[in-house]
Amino acid sequence: MLRFPDGFLWGAATSAYQIEGATGVEGRGESIWDRFAARPGAIADGSDGAVACDHYHRWPRDIELMKWLGLGAYRFSVAWPRVFPTGRWDVNVPGLDFYDRLTDGLLEAGIEPFVTLYHWDLPQPLEDAGGWASRETVDAFVEYVDVVSDLLGDRVRRFITHNEPWCISVLGYAEGLHAPGRRDWPAALAAAHHVLLSHGLATAVIRGNAPDAEVGITLNLVPAEPASPSAHDRDACRAFDGAFNRWFLDPIYGRGYPEDVVADFVGAGRLPSVELPFVADGDLAVISAPTDFLGINYYSRAVVRSDRVAEADNAPRAVHLSDERTDIGWEVYPDGLRQLLLRVQRDYAPSAVYITENGAAYDTAPDEHGRVHDLERQRFLHSHLAAALDAAREGVPLAGYFVWSLLDNYEWQEGYRKRFGIVWVDYTTQERVLKESAVQYRAIIAANALPAAEPHQDHFQRRILRR
Repeated sequence: MLRFPDGFLWGAATSAYQIEGATGVEGRGESIWDRFAARPGAIADGSDGAVACDHYHRWPRDIELMKWLGLGAYRFSVAWPRVFPTGRWDVNVPGLDFYDRLTDGLLEAGIEPFVTLYHWDLPQPLEDAGGWASRETVDAFVEYVDVVSDLLGDRVRRFITHNEPWCISVLGYAEGLHAPGRRDWPAALAAAHHVLLSHGLATAVIRGNAPDAEVGITLNLVPAEPASPSAHDRDACRAFDGAFNRWFLDPIYGRGYPEDVVADFVGAGRLPSVELPFVADGDLAVISAPTDFLGINYYSRAVVRSDRVAEADNAPRAVHLSDERTDIGWEVYPDGLRQLLLRVQRDYAPSAVYITENGAAYDTAPDEHGRVHDLERQRFLHSHLAAALDAAREGVPLAGYFVWSLLDNYEWQEGYRKRFGIVWVDYTTQERVLKESAVQYRAIIAANALPAAEPHQDHFQRRILRR
């Protein structure tokens, strides 16, 4: 058995819009994802999060699933439009009460609530006023965080300000693949800055309301390597790493925005000059407010090939993506997680690290006996946990791991076509069926250890997995 450190925190993660449903009940306001999902062609299957997993009504049953799994923590997000329907000023008490009850229910089950304050569901009225590209949204976020942390801060020990600022800004404001669906690079870079600025300001507010709580932020990070040793590919890799990883890590850890990436953005016409128009005096000091931990979401790596030179004029490719992919098309590359954790520790030295998301999409349905034999997901989890443990043994202060996700759910622009859960959900009946990966995860948690051998077809005792 490969043992994890004593006190290692085992959890599962979800987000509000992906599982809660109940978008039109008890005073919840419209979010940018409600509006975006209604846009023809925006979502692959034409669906929305109006029902999702109906967690808003079924949360006590879902806590029973968590308790059966033996989770030490549950990472969930608070829906901003459920608390402030218009984005600010008027609190929606029934919405706030939902998270109060959920927090108490988790604690009664012996599960630590690990609260993400923003997981992409901006109230639509704030987007109508400029969204994250507007500095006023920073003030609105701080007001919202003040209310939520004041309510929950007596019981919640760990808060995450934002989930994946890269997705918020680039996918939402530059590439139009996520809500609000804009294609405006200057707005995207302003949005990224305002998200980071709101993180720094919110950190101080949380500490004021909950002095015993820890505060961090979650980044989706992608380890990158050049496809060949050529100067072209090495520079393309530098640029990718800079825009995807360093653009967020550097300011959080007090280095400001990387000058080479600023130059790249200017050269690409994404910024008018190296003078960043959205940065005010004092902003970078606020963004670099000390945090207690860094959350890292890892799914795959990047092998970067330059697009500035013809293939025939470049060096032959020396690094190739493997053929093993998940159903969403991402390469399965567990050693990328080890490499990423070691790089972050070497370059930024966070005091603690949580893997706040790691998982895989595989569309394995129940068989005729109601069993979900998701062997590919079992192997994915085993290999990535082994990689994480290797990094911990090499000095990374790894404090916990959250599988993505507890439940099959609404997978953003993919709708309900991709299933990441360790619990299968029938979206028509809302039945939950534990997959064999859930049985695997339960055993790992109970032992605080990973079997040395990778799972195989007969690794787990066959049993009915309905709960």
